[in-house]
Amino acid sequence: MSASIRDVARRAGVSLGTVSNVLNRPDQVSVGSRERVLAAIAELGFVRNESARQLRAGTSRTLGLVVLDIANPFFTDVARGVSEVADDAGLAVILCNSDDRPAKESAYLDLLAEQRVQGVLITPTADLAPHLDSLRRRGVPVVLVDRRATGPGQCSVAVDDVLGGRLAADHLIERGHRRIAFVGGSSGLPQIEERHAGVVAAVRDQWGDEDSLTVFAPDVLTVATGREAAAQIVGMPAAVRPTAVICANDLLALGVLQEMTRHGVRVPEECAIVGYDDIEFAAAAAVPLTSVRKPRQEMGRRAAELLLAEAGDDHVHEQIVYEPVLVVRESSMARRSTAQGERTA
Repeated sequence: MSASIRDVARRAGVSLGTVSNVLNRPDQVSVGSRERVLAAIAELGFVRNESARQLRAGTSRTLGLVVLDIANPFFTDVARGVSEVADDAGLAVILCNSDDRPAKESAYLDLLAEQRVQGVLITPTADLAPHLDSLRRRGVPVVLVDRRATGPGQCSVAVDDVLGGRLAADHLIERGHRRIAFVGGSSGLPQIEERHAGVVAAVRDQWGDEDSLTVFAPDVLTVATGREAAAQIVGMPAAVRPTAVICANDLLALGVLQEMTRHGVRVPEECAIVGYDDIEFAAAAAVPLTSVRKPRQEMGRRAAELLLAEAGDDHVHEQIVYEPVLVVRESSMARRSTAQGERTA
């Protein structure tokens, strides 16, 4: 049977209140009493009942982090940034993976509310769950990560994904490509739609229409669906087959690269590839991937800082938008002539 706080008080020869103060407000206890209590805790192997403490305090020493896909290293890096801030504040992070499924996301939000977390950081599914508003009405701060807030009454940390899509497309157009594919997703995530919009804007600015752009919209953004999209591209007639591919994330790009290699398609000579997020594996690929870099850990750190700042009475909501940077590597370096691309500006 585990030792109780009464056992500690009895062993140390102090009151229950003194033991409680040592656990929660040690500066209010004399050095002698504090040392006796700590010695009794060590001797008895006492472990405080954190659940009971949370019920009394109304909150726990935890933050909730809900991400779309923990298999994507982008979110692992975001979580690392969140953890750095949480560690400094003496808090733990409960990591939840929604798998981009609204029902699963809502269930996790309910669970985090039950756990009385101090706040929630979330990269939400396409539609903002009503559970988020419910949390905020209950006084639980919520910060959106990798997603813009819809109004001034909420904090968010995001990236200008329209610019990111444009950077990728402009780069390929400058390299002489005239037939480009965009491999995105069908879930309706605003950040993916914004990347697509940036690509479309660049293509229209160059040629006045988007006839030269082929779009693939897999259900999920994984290496496997990247391979499937690449197989479709390889199967297209040579006269209309895209000579460059922009992917909505690096996992898709890695899948495209794998499938192109399997079919003997030379990258970048026959097909250039650009990814998005610039995860660590992008630079380590067999053909290092050009990618649109997002400040992954910094986004996590800043979002956590905003969340903790919401406890202040004078807190002003911020909507932070970072600018992405195109990191050019071997997967898009080869130039193609206008003759090879067929279409002229």
